[in-house]
Amino acid sequence: MANLSMKQLRYFDALARNGHFGRAAAECAISQPALSMQIKELEAALAAPLVERGARAVRLTALGEAFAERAHDILRAVEELEHLALARSDPLLGRLRIGVIPTVAPYLLPGVITALHARYPGLDQRPREAVTQRLIEDLGAGRLDTAIVALPVSEAGLTEMPLFEEEFILVRPSSEAASPVPNAEGLRAMRLLLLEEGHCFRDQALAFCAIDNRPPRDLMEGSSLSTLVQMVGAGIGVTLVPEMAVAVETRSARVALQRLRAPRPKRTIGMVWRRSSPLVDELREVGEVVRRAARPGAAHSISMVPGGLEVTS
Repeated sequence: MANLSMKQLRYFDALARNGHFGRAAAECAISQPALSMQIKELEAALAAPLVERGARAVRLTALGEAFAERAHDILRAVEELEHLALARSDPLLGRLRIGVIPTVAPYLLPGVITALHARYPGLDQRPREAVTQRLIEDLGAGRLDTAIVALPVSEAGLTEMPLFEEEFILVRPSSEAASPVPNAEGLRAMRLLLLEEGHCFRDQALAFCAIDNRPPRDLMEGSSLSTLVQMVGAGIGVTLVPEMAVAVETRSARVALQRLRAPRPKRTIGMVWRRSSPLVDELREVGEVVRRAARPGAAHSISMVPGGLEVTS
């Protein structure tokens, strides 16, 4: 068998993930005919077809599926070797691909980016916002170096580093500012506005209210915390938001804020990365930077006032 090149493996990996020659070629920054030629040469070297070519898409053969899995493992191992060399010669002056969940990114990421730039001026930061499951998949596939998520994720092969905790705050229409603070049972009786499925914050809120995967008909969904808070301001229902989001999301909404009764619901925010990552020591340093950046950024304090809460900078 002829020697296989890393270039061919990268091109085939892109084709296997995209399922389309045009999209794979665009990802690899080459022309579609050039990509097609490389795949044909790879198939010739293997003396077997890897893909079934269709008019609109391609489908992997049985050999193609097995080959794609191993090619991806090889590419990830090579990338980790490159990271290892970089970490040894000049730690954290290369690229850092960091994922952040949507209920953290708008409130924490600006401060984290600024703090990392001050600590590592040469660092090429590449943040990405996505829900937890997508971030975990990207970590496992080697498309991210680390992610900031709600813990625990309890995934084999990942290291978890807790960073800080934050409470959930009840947001209700301003007309209800003097209403008693409900307990979990009381919340179940209200029209509860939550994030749509896929967001871990939704699952945590449902768990606090002891609502299972068949939520009541009164539960309504939104795509962002901002949408939920504005819906509350319009008198549609109530919602829960993480404390770090309160100052940003409630500044233009006519809502009342209340801390819930003890034991108050809260979540742990932390970083996760692959145990096999060669950047373990450097990622722990990054975690400390994130932890320090979160202190001012949890930054807006919330204090009790008659009828609810007050947010101060």
